[in-house]
Amino acid sequence: MGYAWGMFPGALLVGRYTGHDPTREGSKNPGASNVYRVAGRWPAAWVLLSDVGKGVIAAGIGLIFGDQLIGAACGAAAVVGHIVPLGRYREGGKGVATFGGMLLALTPVVGVILIGVWAVALAATKRAGAASLVAVAAAPIAVAIQGWPAPEVGVVIGVTVVVVARHHENIRRMWRRQEPALW
Repeated sequence: MGYAWGMFPGALLVGRYTGHDPTREGSKNPGASNVYRVAGRWPAAWVLLSDVGKGVIAAGIGLIFGDQLIGAACGAAAVVGHIVPLGRYREGGKGVATFGGMLLALTPVVGVILIGVWAVALAATKRAGAASLVAVAAAPIAVAIQGWPAPEVGVVIGVTVVVVARHHENIRRMWRRQEPALW
């Protein structure tokens, strides 16, 4: 169920509406940052809302019908569905916003703190990839400090590893000082 929610093609639908295909333009990533670059602020906001919503819905349903571990597993499945959607191999996103939505559903305080971490890192670096990596890397630390049980922290660590691995191209560009600024 979480994987199916994660596959929802919000960026493609917004892109089609605005006359853009984010998987063919800009960085070719169907995420809010690329949509911002190719289509503007409002289309990017809709993509961000869609991607966060995937994580909120999947984790929230898991939380309602199970417990925190089930919620974390469903949220993690949504992140994987966003990154590796069936039928659109290599056209998935990087999973940051969906991961953020998962955390907002499971622990709103940590979710809001990580949004703040992301915003500060973005202001400091002007690079969405760098800001995303900082916020994602802080997630396991934040939930561990909050006192989550080991299995749930393990799920968050696993999702963190997947999302960081998905940023391998950004990391390579940052290392070479070739990562473009968002503005």
